[in-house]
Amino acid sequence: MVKLRLFPQETAGLQALAHMSEQILAGTHTLAEMLGAGRNDFSELAESLRQHEAASTADFATLLTGMRTSFVNPLPREDLYALGQLLNETSEILSGAGEIIELYTLDRNPNRVSDQLEILSRQSELTIGAMKSLNDLDSLEDYWLEVLRLAKRADHTHRVVVAELLDAHSPTTFAKYKALTDQFAAGSRQMRAIATQVGSIIVKES
Repeated sequence: MVKLRLFPQETAGLQALAHMSEQILAGTHTLAEMLGAGRNDFSELAESLRQHEAASTADFATLLTGMRTSFVNPLPREDLYALGQLLNETSEILSGAGEIIELYTLDRNPNRVSDQLEILSRQSELTIGAMKSLNDLDSLEDYWLEVLRLAKRADHTHRVVVAELLDAHSPTTFAKYKALTDQFAAGSRQMRAIATQVGSIIVKES
């Protein structure tokens, strides 16, 4: 039986969420470029991250407008808002990571920092699929569990990175790199929060 709340014509909100998740993935790709780039390229790449963030914010505004003007939404308004807010904040975190790289001229990043970004990128890929499947909640349980598993891996990687940085660098250099690794860790925790929100929706709507 198809639930009455699912109306094909009311998809603008879901499309906005999908676009926002795509901006996050694009942001992880830009950050990967920054980790391998020279400092002369940092400014241009950091600007690209700000553009991803701006696009995400525009999609969030579209979501809010749709929620206000639609009588029937594919999911409860509070859930759509929570997902949009979390996604938009994730883009802000990624943009902040780019600013840290640029401002501190971090052009010799440890390999494990790249590992953190790889995990975050994988979480982003999974989240795109989830945002495009919110009208089929039964298919999302595996996404929820996999992102939580990746979040635990990200937490472990973050702790290892911090320990290695502490052993290898002076206090000043340590503080600079720790700011970056903390930012990536925050991004992974944010993706876990998105998955947890999806899990809450699954439970409520089952």
